[in-house]
Parts: sequence; C-alpha cells; structure tokens
Amino acid sequence: MKNSKLGGRLVSIVLALVLAYVFGQDHLPSTVTPAPSATVGNADQAVAAAFAARRSDVAIEGEGVVTKILADDTRGSRHQRFILRLPEGATLLVAHNIDLAPRLDTLEVGDRVRFAGEYEWNERGGVLHWTHHDPRGKHAGGWLELAGKRYE
Repeated sequence: MKNSKLGGRLVSIVLALVLAYVFGQDHLPSTVTPAPSATVGNADQAVAAAFAARRSDVAIEGEGVVTKILADDTRGSRHQRFILRLPEGATLLVAHNIDLAPRLDTLEVGDRVRFAGEYEWNERGGVLHWTHHDPRGKHAGGWLELAGKRYE
C-alpha cells in the first residue's frame, strides 16, 4: 500500500514539474514565437499533461495512426476531421482547416500522420488545430504530413 501511494505521489510530482516547465514560459514575447512544444517522442506526454491540467494553446508535434475519419465540420471555416491514436495510446481529434490548407484527400484509416499544431483542451481528450500556416503571420504555423507530403 505504501509503495503505491509513494509511486502515485512521485508521478504527481514529476507531472507538476513538467507542467511548471512547459507552461511557465509566459515571459516569452507574444509574437510568432511558438508556444513550448513537445518532440515527436513526447506528444503523448504533452497531450496527457495538457489534458490533466485543462490547458489549451499548447504547441505539440508528433505522429499517430488514423483510427477514424469523421465528417467535415462545415460550420464557419471548413475543417477536415479525423482521430489519431498516438504511440502510447492517447487519442486526439484533428481539426485541419481546409479553407487555409489542402485536404488530405488520400487519408485512410491505418495511415500514419505526422503533425505540428496547437492542442486545445476539451472533456473528450482535446483537439489538435492550427495545422496550417497563419495567413496573417501572427501565429506559429503548423502542418500535417502524410506519405511524405506536407499539408500546410
């Protein structure tokens, strides 16, 4: 019993330190400088930490496998939507603005997609958006990559 409590506390402490580092960078200028981001190997941890802390506007980069393709969201700006499973099992809804970037026309379940974008918290696990350039040049651009082709 003591070991499980100690292990839980250790995980909480490590998570708190990671969150303090990743999200404590508020002193950075608010220009096109990207938010703190996760590397490809740490996208799962970044999503888990942001979800646990109910954080949004977190830049992440990684890759995942398409598990489901959803209907486009056509309210306002049009978004191609699909769900990725990240390497350690987390799932992430991708909302790719197809008014600003090309659609991934050949996308199929089982495809591996690399990404860079912004994580937005929600109760179901979060959404990845800003997977495109910013036409106004005020936000760090993101991208999706499928079969070696980059969509931005």
